[in-house]
Amino acid sequence: MAHITFIERDGTRREVAAPLGLSVLEIAHKNGIDLEGACEGSLACATCHVVVDPEWAPKLTPPTEDEEDMLDLAFGLEKTSRLGCQIVMTEALDGLVVRLPRTS
Repeated sequence: MAHITFIERDGTRREVAAPLGLSVLEIAHKNGIDLEGACEGSLACATCHVVVDPEWAPKLTPPTEDEEDMLDLAFGLEKTSRLGCQIVMTEALDGLVVRLPRTS
């Protein structure tokens, strides 16, 4: 099984199991990580905004135009910002590191 490390708002690093095929948002919810996801992953909000570690960002599929439009609504946007509902775990992403932004 793959793993993902969440860096929580207070800087705490939490490595959790990341079942293949689940989104970062779903994995966060299954592990009690404070990542909102108000639209439940339907790409209609930006509350699952995460910042992908710069080393991992090039390994992700590029964001769609719809994701980029939603990201424009996120607070604290950074160069490697993505929506957690749009990152689906694969074997290639085993070890992925994402940070929760300080504001949401």
